[in-house]
Amino acid sequence: MIRGLFVGRFSPFHLGHLQMIKTILSEVDELIIVIGSAQQSHTMTDPFTAGERVLMIHESLRTEGIPLENIYCIPVYDIFRNPVWVSHVQSFIPPFSVVFSNHSLIKRLFVEAGFEVKSSKLVKRSSYKGVHIRQLMIEGAEWEDLVPLSVQKVIADIDGLKRIQELNQTTD
Repeated sequence: MIRGLFVGRFSPFHLGHLQMIKTILSEVDELIIVIGSAQQSHTMTDPFTAGERVLMIHESLRTEGIPLENIYCIPVYDIFRNPVWVSHVQSFIPPFSVVFSNHSLIKRLFVEAGFEVKSSKLVKRSSYKGVHIRQLMIEGAEWEDLVPLSVQKVIADIDGLKRIQELNQTTD
């Protein structure tokens, strides 16, 4: 059995993340999705709580008809110490054999720890980027077509658009 690992902040979970998960699931039997920086919320870089991010991912996968019984979604706090970060992540999750990432630091850290790391083709990277989506939300511009419908609903249910806009006002 092959168990893969995919790490991200998912703030918010967008269509690029969804496409990457679909690609990964074609290569593994089980997938661990680590929600990084889980201790962060109500900030400009991480406006959503770990629980809200889990809900975004879970609802998006469920709505897409992706079976959830072989997917683990695990929030992990950041320790801000790169040399021991991989072992910190490992202490929170089941064993895995391959890491999927396009993030240069995450790739480097897992390679140095002896793991196989695979990258995937990024889809519309300039659009499917959390910082870009959050900026569109601040500006009141169209962002909804960049995230799954279920993420739009979660953001609406938690009044996330207002949260992000208010967070932006406090940083001016």
